[in-house]
Amino acid sequence: MTPLSRRAFVTAATGSLLAGCAGRAPERTAPAAHRRAAPSPSSPSSRSTAASGTPIALGRSVPVRLRIPAIGVDTPLLRLGLAADGTVQVPPVTAHDRAGWYRYSPAPGQTGPSVILGHVTVGAYGDGVFRRLAELRRGEQAVARLENGRSAVFTVDEVRTVAKAAFPTQDVYGDVDRPELRLITCGGPRGGDGYLDNVIVFASLTGTTTGTTP
Repeated sequence: MTPLSRRAFVTAATGSLLAGCAGRAPERTAPAAHRRAAPSPSSPSSRSTAASGTPIALGRSVPVRLRIPAIGVDTPLLRLGLAADGTVQVPPVTAHDRAGWYRYSPAPGQTGPSVILGHVTVGAYGDGVFRRLAELRRGEQAVARLENGRSAVFTVDEVRTVAKAAFPTQDVYGDVDRPELRLITCGGPRGGDGYLDNVIVFASLTGTTTGTTP
């Protein structure tokens, strides 16, 4: 990470992080998913791993798409920066809702926590792209396709719902020694200004592929 991007990353991390929230419409209840074991992310010939079996960190390439098969997410990715108050931008509220990658975080597959944000609801437009994020379970997968044609495959380690007033800044944005992914949206009960909680998915890199993602 360059000195400039590192400063921006720290600035956002120390700000008021109420990320991934929008809309006044009541959240709709999503139907329960029929879950099955996740397929292998790639064949042995297309997966890059070290001798220990640990996936090798990728070089920096902008993520262009995110797929989370278990909850039906398949979204292009916007590039998000900083808002005027120094906090992380969130995607715009539109009918065709998309998630966004915080561009001052590591790219998916690089060492460090890559951060992607999305809405749970988008006002009068209804459900947001991350409306079912809280349904994710440990062991399920998220695949980030990169601009260079490679994909980073992450496996969920934990799904956490936290009060916005107690947002775990260090856990989300702090340094880690391996490629990880953070997915963030709103959740919990609604208050006067929106949702009171954040839903945060913590995932780690478990594979890489080239070409079309599975």
